[in-house]
Amino acid sequence: MNQKTYNLYAGVIFAVIAVVQLMRVMQGWPAVVNDVPIPVWVSWIAVLLAGFMAYRGFQLHSKR
Repeated sequence: MNQKTYNLYAGVIFAVIAVVQLMRVMQGWPAVVNDVPIPVWVSWIAVLLAGFMAYRGFQLHSKR
């Protein structure tokens, strides 16, 4: 796999993660890890981080 393909795959994976986290926020889905409830604000941070990483992956894919 070359770097361009890797950047594309990474962008797609992070975009999916961002969309799922945004759906969790909008739908109010609960998240529990090891019997500890995860607050919704954590998903907002995940949306921003995953969205940025997806953007950078697509940006790097198109540069090369």
